Amino acid sequence: MLFNRHKTSLVPADQALPGRQAPGFALTEPHTVLGHPLTGPYPEGLEVADFGLGCFWGAERTFWRLPGVWTTLVGYQGGHTPNPTYEEVCSGLTGHTEAVRVVFDPAVISYERLLKTFWEAHDPTQGNRQGNDVGTQYRSALYTHSPAQAAAADASREAYQKVLTASGHKEITTEILPAEGRPFWPAEAYHQQYLDKNPGGYCGIGGTGVSCPIGVAPAEG
Repeated sequence: MLFNRHKTSLVPADQALPGRQAPGFALTEPHTVLGHPLTGPYPEGLEVADFGLGCFWGAERTFWRLPGVWTTLVGYQGGHTPNPTYEEVCSGLTGHTEAVRVVFDPAVISYERLLKTFWEAHDPTQGNRQGNDVGTQYRSALYTHSPAQAAAADASREAYQKVLTASGHKEITTEILPAEGRPFWPAEAYHQQYLDKNPGGYCGIGGTGVSCPIGVAPAEG
């Protein structure tokens, strides 16, 4: 069946869906909570970070609530198919994970603080799932935009693994890869700020209950 919503192994590039040259929609409305544009170019001085932590509806809300976050948008990343649709991503035949792009002011909130939120908001040991959400589109991922982000992401994984292990949890499965060469494809408009538009909507993410020992110092600025 084409749209198998429980695919738990990543599709090879030569077996991925072909996609399309351009998206079939445009994101013209501003962020429903923060009021800023969803897509760039963004104001000078802001930075971009990309996170995959399960169903992107709840993940996006987790980040837009943080002070210093300028805008957020949800999309698909880490796969092979250009301009995928939600249904295609759900099939497991694009290779993407559901992701949240966070545009933030580093003078107000540090990347390390975003990493702390990322680790604590989901269970990074579950592989291709988050709770009842099963499939490669729910895998945990960090896509970094600079050597500094990559170093911070690696250090945070190591620090969090130590406390997870001490608490009896398994190994972290999060993929940490450069965002370069792994385009972020925005999701359809109805997915953007979904839980603001639908306050009683589904949110399938949940953490381990273990605190991450990074990102607790205030950002310099």
